[in-house]
Amino acid sequence: MKKIIIILFVLTILLVGKNDTKEILIPDKAIRFRIVANSNSIEDQQEKMVIKEKLEKEIYELINKEKTENIENTLQNNMDKIKEIIDSYNVSYDINYGLNYFPVKHYKGVLYPAGNYESLVITLGEGLGDNFWCVLFPPLCLLDNEVQDTSEVEYQLYVKKLLDKF
Repeated sequence: MKKIIIILFVLTILLVGKNDTKEILIPDKAIRFRIVANSNSIEDQQEKMVIKEKLEKEIYELINKEKTENIENTLQNNMDKIKEIIDSYNVSYDINYGLNYFPVKHYKGVLYPAGNYESLVITLGEGLGDNFWCVLFPPLCLLDNEVQDTSEVEYQLYVKKLLDKF
């Protein structure tokens, strides 16, 4: 009987403690980035990731120099560069910059609410495969690469620090 009481007490503390933590919300002004693969074949998924890596680097260099209020214009004004990168892979694609729907996502204690967000969406081929997505601004795409092996709490601290900066 004592064991059951102790277990219930510990579970209650864990549940109460979990509810006291505040989730970090990504701001409405965030700009998201998505690449949808042609299919779920290994080749198409690899192609998606190679293009993603190349685009992330280029886009980060473009927006890293800009002030917050200029990022949308910078992306729109550099669509030719983005298309040139994708064209080098000889794949059909559709590119859309504007409001696009994203479902709710929880990742390492950070809440990415569902909704229509300013975003750059690239659909490769038929667009029937799994997608990659991240937040371009604030620049959380690159943050995830830097802190992959951290705990959920450490990731939240990195995200909070970055969001406070913007």
